[in-house]
Amino acid sequence: MIKLIAFDLDNVLIDGEALDEIGNLMGIKAEISEITKKAMEGELDFETALKERVALLKGISTDEIKDVVYKIPLMEGAVETVEKLKKRGYKVATITGSFEVIANRMKDELDLDYAFSNTLLEEDGKLTGEVSGPLVTGSKADVLKKIMDIENLSAEETAAVGDGANDISMLKEASMGIAFNAKPVVKEIADVVIDKRDLKELLTIFKGKKTENESPKDESPETEETKSKNPYSGKNFKELLKDKKELEKQLKRFTNERDELNAKAREHKQLRDDLNNSIKENLEKALKYRDERDTINKEVKEHKKLRDDANKKIKKVEWKSGRREIVQTQKEIEKLEKTIQTKVLDIKKENELVSKVTDLRKELKGMHEDEKVQNESQKLNEISEAEHAQVVELSDKAQETHEKMIEYFRKIDEIRVKADEAHKKFIETRKEASKKHESVKSTFNEIKKVNKCLDKIRSKERSSEYEANKKRNMAEKEIAQDLFNKFKQGKKLSTDELRLLQKHKIV
Repeated sequence: MIKLIAFDLDNVLIDGEALDEIGNLMGIKAEISEITKKAMEGELDFETALKERVALLKGISTDEIKDVVYKIPLMEGAVETVEKLKKRGYKVATITGSFEVIANRMKDELDLDYAFSNTLLEEDGKLTGEVSGPLVTGSKADVLKKIMDIENLSAEETAAVGDGANDISMLKEASMGIAFNAKPVVKEIADVVIDKRDLKELLTIFKGKKTENESPKDESPETEETKSKNPYSGKNFKELLKDKKELEKQLKRFTNERDELNAKAREHKQLRDDLNNSIKENLEKALKYRDERDTINKEVKEHKKLRDDANKKIKKVEWKSGRREIVQTQKEIEKLEKTIQTKVLDIKKENELVSKVTDLRKELKGMHEDEKVQNESQKLNEISEAEHAQVVELSDKAQETHEKMIEYFRKIDEIRVKADEAHKKFIETRKEASKKHESVKSTFNEIKKVNKCLDKIRSKERSSEYEANKKRNMAEKEIAQDLFNKFKQGKKLSTDELRLLQKHKIV
């Protein structure tokens, strides 16, 4: 059972070729149409044809393109057909080698479930002559498979509708390939061929399951209830065209406003991303200085240990050499002499201290420091001083590196504030763009209502014309039969009268 129907866009959903109409802006429609024709008939591969045509569009204003694509009419029956297919439960997609600007219009105007297309690259509001997208080098079959994966469908549950050689891959991939007003090369491989340029022909193929939303009254003339739902019912063709023109102006305004907001949102997003990248770069530098500082601090710690080890050895050496006793005796003498000089003592006490100093001086003269141990102590002092110098130098370097790290972290904090502000503006602008997009969708819905009324009027006109032609033919046939009867009785007929008999195959 079919659950997904994929449509080509140009000459299928719209009555025209978007690229050709855009080319008309530069007066090169004929040249582009010729390349299009070769591609659609399979004489030229699609990628080459697309790039050749897009290159010819270099320099065209994007605003002019929007004006053109919004004027391209829909294919006969497009609105009614897609609306009824969706009511019958089908998913509807367009897979087109054409461009976002027209594909997005179709997605909004026809309420499509999916729209896959290419993108015309632009710079400063003008086309660069280049194109990108999934359908430049990829096939429509690849995109169809992607949608199938998303919807969890098999090929047996899909159908595809197309008209040109680049549609063949998806028509073959789908379980039902439909050639719509197609080139001979497409008809040859199609399961179904529709030559009438009216998409309503598909409704006899895809009957699906009619829902409560699609009852027989949808096929019947408008009732008072349906008129009340569609405010444009009851208006004549001229009034409807005027309404449509006003709605298209409104749509263009809303679309431009939405696109401007989206452009601003992209700018804020780009700024935010650039700032976040800057944060990342500065963080990398800050962490680099942090690691460098930590490495230096490890070296400081090692030199401190070497210095402290040398100082411990110095103390041990001094103890062994007698140096420590000499120093202690000298300090004791200095202490006693200071007491004698600064304090008021009685003669007895003073004599005792003087005698003690004299004895200590005699002991000091008898003390001798081991020369070998003295040299060892001196070497250890030199090592200690050298290690201490390294500790001081490396500590200064570590502090300098630490300050650089702190500087980058401060810079990160400043950038983060700006990045947060840019993100806030991005979110706000995107919300405004979403609101404006709702206005675009609402206007599209109004245009759909107008188009529906226009389609009904055209249908009535075609029906009236058909009935008039039918009556005229019947009257002519009666006249022709009467003339033939007279001819058999011998009446001579004029050339026009003979032609009338031939027209109705009486002779």
